[in-house]
Amino acid sequence: MQEEPKFDQLERPLSSKIEVGGHDYLYFGGTAYLGIPQDEVFFQHYLTGIKRFGLNNGTSRTNNVQLGIYNQAESFAASSFGSEAALITSSGYLAAKLVVKELSKFGEVRYAPATHPALWQNENPKVEGAFTNWADSLVAEINQSEKSTWIIISNSMNNLFPEIYDFSFVQKINKDKQLVLIVDDSHGIGINNEGLGAYAFIPQGENIQVLVVASMAKALGVDAGLVLASEQLIKQLKQTEEFLGASPPAAAGLYAFMQASEIYALALQKLKENMRLVSNALAKNKAWHFVEGFPVYFCKNAELSRSLLQQHILVSSFSYPDKDGPIINRIVLSSWHDQSTLQTLIEVLSDTA
Repeated sequence: MQEEPKFDQLERPLSSKIEVGGHDYLYFGGTAYLGIPQDEVFFQHYLTGIKRFGLNNGTSRTNNVQLGIYNQAESFAASSFGSEAALITSSGYLAAKLVVKELSKFGEVRYAPATHPALWQNENPKVEGAFTNWADSLVAEINQSEKSTWIIISNSMNNLFPEIYDFSFVQKINKDKQLVLIVDDSHGIGINNEGLGAYAFIPQGENIQVLVVASMAKALGVDAGLVLASEQLIKQLKQTEEFLGASPPAAAGLYAFMQASEIYALALQKLKENMRLVSNALAKNKAWHFVEGFPVYFCKNAELSRSLLQQHILVSSFSYPDKDGPIINRIVLSSWHDQSTLQTLIEVLSDTA
C-alpha cells in the first residue's frame, strides 16, 4: 500500500498549491480567506513597515518610549469596523482572555454553544444544543431571574458547520437587565457584512454593551488580536495587567493593515466570485452544507478527504470535537484560488462527493 504524503513538515508558505514529495496538491484549507499571505502588494507594505519600525517591539505599551503606530492602528481599526475605540494585542487569544477575565467578574456568566476555548474562564462550559434554542432559553432565564447584570459570551458564528448567528434575541431581554455581550468574530471580520464583521450589526442600547474580540491573523492576514468596544470599556481594558504587561504585535504588520483597505476590498470581491462558482455547483448536492457569503463548505461524507487526496486535492480534515471524534471534512475557499483551480475542484467533486 502506498504511504500517504505528510503535510506537517512544510518548508514553504501556504498558498493555493502545496508541493510535497515532488507532487503539487491543490489546497483548500486554512483560514487565509482573503489570500493576504500571498498578496504581493500587501507583502511590499509589510516590508516597508519593517524598514520603518523594525522587526519587532518587545516592550510593553506602558513604556516611556513608544511607537505611535499602535494608537494610530487602534483608531484606524475602530473607524474601519464601526466602534468607538479599539485595543490591539499580540494575538486574538490574548485579546479574548483579557476581555473575559476582566469583564466576567461583573455579572452572571452564560456561554453560547461551541464557544472558542480562548473565551473559556476555566474549563469547557459544555453548552449543548442549537444556538437558536439556547438563545430562547437564555432570554427566559434572564427575564425570570432576580439578578440584574449578565455577561453573555459567544462566537459570532460557527465556522466548522457553517452558521452565522443572529443576536437580535438580546432585544427581547427586559430593559432593567444590564447586559455585556462578548463576541468572538475571528472568522467573520473581513468577510461577513461586506468585510465589516459583526460589531456594527449586533444590537446595542442603554442596557446592552457589546465587545467584539478577533484574531487579525485570518482574513486580515496580520499576527495580532483586536478588541472593538466603547471608549469607556477600552479605557478599562487598557488598565488590566494582561494589557499593561504584554508586548504588542510587530508594528510592520499593523502598518500593512492600515495601507490595505483597497487590497481587502478587491480580495473580498474575488472571494465572492469564487464562492458563487462553488456554491452554484454544490447547491443541489445534499452531501454539502454551507451558508451564503461564507467560504467554508462542510461535507457529510467522512471519506471525502481520502478520496480527494488521491486526486491531489488537500482539504481541511480533522477529528471533532476531540481526537477521538468523527472526521469532519471542509473545503475552504480563498481569494488566492483562480477559476481554473476551482473548475478542477468542481469536476473532481462531481465524481467523488
